[in-house]
Amino acid sequence: MRINRLLLLFAIAIVFTMGLAFGADQNPIIVERDVAAKMRDGVILRADIYRPNAEGKFPVILQRRYYDKRTIVDFGYTAAARGYVAIIQDTRGRFASGGEFYPFRDEANDGYDTVEWAAALPYSNGKVGMWGASYVGVSQLLAAVAHPPHLAGICPVVTGSNYHDGWTYQGGAFEQAFNEAWTSGMAQDTFSHFVQRNTDPRPQQWTLPLDNHVLFNLSPFPADHALSQMIAPYFYDWLAHPSYDDYWKRWSVPDHFADINVPALHVAAWYDIFQGGSLQNYIGIKAHGGPVARADQRLIVIIGGHSGGGRKIGDVDFGPAADDWDETAVVLGWYDHLFKGIRNRFTGHKPVRLFVMGANTWREEDDWPLPQARATRYFLHSGGKANSLRGDGALSTSPPQSESSDQYVYDPVNPTPTIGGPILANIPAGPRDQRPAESRDDVLVYSTPAFSQDTEVTGPVSLELYVSSSAVDTDFTGKLVDVAPDGFAQDLTEGILRARYRDSPETPVFMNPGQTYKLTIDLWSTSNVFRKRTYPAPGGREQQLSPLRSQHEYRRGPGYRPEIGAGYQYRLSRRSPSLGGRPPPGAEPRNYATCFRICSTPSTGHVVVQPVTHAICSRRWSPRLCKDHRISRLAGSDPDRRLDISQARQA
Repeated sequence: MRINRLLLLFAIAIVFTMGLAFGADQNPIIVERDVAAKMRDGVILRADIYRPNAEGKFPVILQRRYYDKRTIVDFGYTAAARGYVAIIQDTRGRFASGGEFYPFRDEANDGYDTVEWAAALPYSNGKVGMWGASYVGVSQLLAAVAHPPHLAGICPVVTGSNYHDGWTYQGGAFEQAFNEAWTSGMAQDTFSHFVQRNTDPRPQQWTLPLDNHVLFNLSPFPADHALSQMIAPYFYDWLAHPSYDDYWKRWSVPDHFADINVPALHVAAWYDIFQGGSLQNYIGIKAHGGPVARADQRLIVIIGGHSGGGRKIGDVDFGPAADDWDETAVVLGWYDHLFKGIRNRFTGHKPVRLFVMGANTWREEDDWPLPQARATRYFLHSGGKANSLRGDGALSTSPPQSESSDQYVYDPVNPTPTIGGPILANIPAGPRDQRPAESRDDVLVYSTPAFSQDTEVTGPVSLELYVSSSAVDTDFTGKLVDVAPDGFAQDLTEGILRARYRDSPETPVFMNPGQTYKLTIDLWSTSNVFRKRTYPAPGGREQQLSPLRSQHEYRRGPGYRPEIGAGYQYRLSRRSPSLGGRPPPGAEPRNYATCFRICSTPSTGHVVVQPVTHAICSRRWSPRLCKDHRISRLAGSDPDRRLDISQARQA
């Protein structure tokens, strides 16, 4: 009895203490779990709601989440304590919500219906904002395209724009590492839904002996890859639609920028797998959105994103300023400004804030791309031996004259490995030392001399090449690298292009072997200060550009046939600006053009990347951009092909 009395007194004490604490809290929080919202087709989606326990109506911050809504309860409590109704909903077919999960397909309609449902809740004041990263950004942007009347703001973080290029494919190449990893993760919950629908003990109640009892009735499930097709049919649909066709256009955000008419805070990231789409959303909505949208688009560019967070990303420590990023604080600050009129970092400041690598500091800008940039061309040079770091490849603003060809052999069974970069898969991501890849003879490396002063490069980057091949299709990639005094080769940004999509992502056209073609590879964007050197880096090199990314990350090109083996030769030549095809054996080599653009600000002391339109080079950088630009890699992904690339002699 004494023990029971002690337990009773202890329980009363706990209740009394909790009551005092709760009573002292002037804004306690009410939490409602798995609240049902009925979509237009009758499917029930479920959400957790966090709201102030107080009289009145409050603005809503909504996240439609394809991950489990129970994983971000902290945001719900924090937002409710700040005077918001926080709603975290499982999207269609995910966790507690009904229906079938199929990426992109239902986000516009479900987003519209959920926003209007949230606005009509008795404690909502009718203003609904959305936020979230990655695929959660998809659910915001497609909802904004559907323009529900009560959607008053969005905050998409490190997300895509065109879900064909820059998400499932890039430059026509299938993002195999990401797509397989992401689909496998999504399929786990989908499989759980299948098991739940096929778990019923009643048919087994007469089974004897009892050790023959079956827990799960999996007989409807086929074996092997057929099961995968049942659980994740979208993955196979993606493979069946490599071109940008009507399958992708129905949910393309860029095709519907004009339908978006809400303020937006976009968050992009250097080294993020969706960096291109995040920046495209800011640019496109500001230029083509409705009047409300055009007047209030904001952009923050952090480092890492899907490649990691904090001050150290990959192998690089970006200093204490990189720690100045708190996503929850930024999101709530955005809506404090937008919904409550509170003066904060979004009041009276420039619309763009970005992290400048190298200098490792934050800076505000008037727009993106930075308007103060000017264009400069850099050309490739060599004495015919640009292979690897040991080669003689050079990069300068002087057009090439009569120069020898560069050649290398591509082995499809031994492709150059992926080392870091904008990856979302089971591969180390972010900035990594590129020297192991650049030591290979199938990697062409072009470098500038050391810069005599610090030089900043901020903005989009592209590489234009004139190429020929003995194959009908192949892949080309480019990579910009900053080389430290100790030789550490830090990748900055990169891109890929499958040759059949050189003219259009919609209409693939194979190459004629030996014929010359112009390719433009989008290397996305960067912001980096290349530090001056008072002495040469190892080997006399500083920075580099590498035209080819590993085939481990992407699906190998369509001509890949492992049984063919190795020994396929590629050539980079630059004797004159003629654009003829590859000559027959023994004939004088023909010549092709290649270059890329760099631009700098005239008087501010830093360099900015900016688009340029010219017959040969299309985009941006600084003249001093490359303390030592090494073009690491010009290689194809398929066997049985030769590559001839040469440089333009004149603009």
